[in-house]
Order: sequence, then C-alpha cells, then structure tokens
Amino acid sequence: MATFRAAGPQRVLVVAPMYHMNALCTSLYTLAVGSTEILLPKFDARRFIEAIERFNCDVVTIVPTMLAMMLLEPDVLDRTDLSSVKTLRMGSAPVSDRLWDEAHRLFPGAFIQNAYGTTEAGPAVFGPDPKGNAYPPGACGWPLPGIGVRLVDERGEDAQEGVLWMRSPANSPGYLNLPERSAAVFTTENWYISGDIFKRDEIGAYHFVGRADDMFVCGGENIYPSEVEITLELHPEIIQACVVPVSDDIKGAKPFAFVVTEQGSSLTEDAVRKFALEKAPAFRHPRGVIFLRELPYAGPGKIDRRSLQTDAQRIWSERESRQDTAAR
Repeated sequence: MATFRAAGPQRVLVVAPMYHMNALCTSLYTLAVGSTEILLPKFDARRFIEAIERFNCDVVTIVPTMLAMMLLEPDVLDRTDLSSVKTLRMGSAPVSDRLWDEAHRLFPGAFIQNAYGTTEAGPAVFGPDPKGNAYPPGACGWPLPGIGVRLVDERGEDAQEGVLWMRSPANSPGYLNLPERSAAVFTTENWYISGDIFKRDEIGAYHFVGRADDMFVCGGENIYPSEVEITLELHPEIIQACVVPVSDDIKGAKPFAFVVTEQGSSLTEDAVRKFALEKAPAFRHPRGVIFLRELPYAGPGKIDRRSLQTDAQRIWSERESRQDTAAR
C-alpha cells in the first residue's frame, strides 16, 4: 500500500478486528514488506496512545472517531512521546478541519492521509496527486493508477458531487448467494456503487461527504449529517459531534446534535445553535443539542447513529409534549 510510504521495515499499530478490511489488509501489507505489526484487541484511547511510544510505532491506522477520543486524554498525550510516527492513516469517515489540524499537531513529522477503501472494491482507491499537489485538509486524494472513478448525481449523470462509483481489478464479483443485493450495487460494466457521497475539488482531489442513506430532507433541503458535524467541530470547545434527524410534521425532519466538549467547557445548547447559525445555512443548524462525555460506538470506531437517533427522537418528542402542555 503505497500510501504508507515504506522505507524499510516498520512497526505498524492496528486496532480493529481481523474480519475488518482495515486490519486484514494492513496485516497483509505488513507481512508482505517484512515489517512488525502491533495488534491491539480493542480500542482504548489511553492504551492506544501508550502503545505508540512503547512499541516505537512508525505507522498508525485509525478512524477519525478514535482520534477524537484520544483528544479526551490530554494527560496521557502530554506525557507520551509520539514522534516515532511517520505515517498516520485515517479513514471510514469525514475529517473535520479541526481534527485534521489536531492530527498534525500530535504527529508533526508524519504523512497524514484520510484514506478510503471498501471491502467490495479494494482497500485503497485514492493516493497522492501525480502532479505533486499537496493533500487539501481532509481530502482522500486522487484516484490511484488502474482505478476508475465516477461521481454520479441523483439524475444518474456524472457530476462534481455525487455517489462514488469504482471499477478496479479488486472489484468483487458480488455478494455470496445474494443476487438481488449484488445487482443493486454491481453494474454489468463492473462498476461498484458505493453509496458514499464524494465531491471533487478544483484541483481534482476527492473529499468524502457522507453516506447517501444518512441524508435527510429538512424543509426541502438535503442535509448530510457530516456537513453539520464538521461545522460544529469548528467550535474551539467541541471535540466531536454526531447529528441525526428527528421527525417534524412541517419540515419533514430536523437536525439534532450530540456533542462532546473539552474538559471544563461551559458551552450551552443556545451557544451551539448560535454558532451553527453563524457558520452555515440556517436550515442546517441543530434544533436540539445534547452534551455527552463520549459518543456511543457500534463496531470498530463507528458511531452508533441508530441508538442516538432513537434517543434524539425520544428527547425531541418529550420537549414538544412539554411545550404543548405549557401552551394550553
């Protein structure tokens, strides 16, 4: 995997189950180049940070949520030497400008990439620009040689932003014993339809926007939760945010946010809403905000959006009920 930029044997830190593409492919890479892999059984932010120094790791692979959880352990970060890291490979989610900046602060000598790959179409789709342009903040990069890429909009036409289609020698022929599911995402021309929304910037770099099935409509406007989350994470006291829809009789759905703040923060719900209104279109601002010590997770570094959406709908319904009672 060229994005690791190997220069001889390395020490590679991985924390993911071996059935996960990230762990499996990284392990194959490590074996192929004769490097050493440090495999942690599960993610614990404190143990993960300490392992970097203990094993003098050159390469670290994480998802952005793990980086956010590391930032909640400032005491461990302050006493740990992370200078051995030469490559930090993130993936599986959009990266806010703040997280991107924090990654460079924690690993100042490292090559940092927001990588992207899928089980169905190979572990690496994007890499460095052949023309030598630097990675824009949070970008996944440019298509690697031999990989075809399309962005397809709602009309089925090629666009600057749309669902990512991929075609490469790594494409799967389909899902085992699931012909209907296979037909839905693999075309007869061997394109894999990822279901992930990407945008291509003016220099041709590709940026992960979010999942197409996470998108919801608020008063006729399409909202991708990641767009709201990235806006909220611009706030200097917000480390992490997760936005989910709550149903609304007039708007159809409205954004509702769960946020994790820095230790000692006195941020209020009104202040978060005001910040969002100042930084983005009004329809995107969260109508409700709940503060959590940490977000719940389902799987390796994946935020449990389903449980949060259930909680958000319950909280929103209770608020509306109290308002109706007070108005009588």
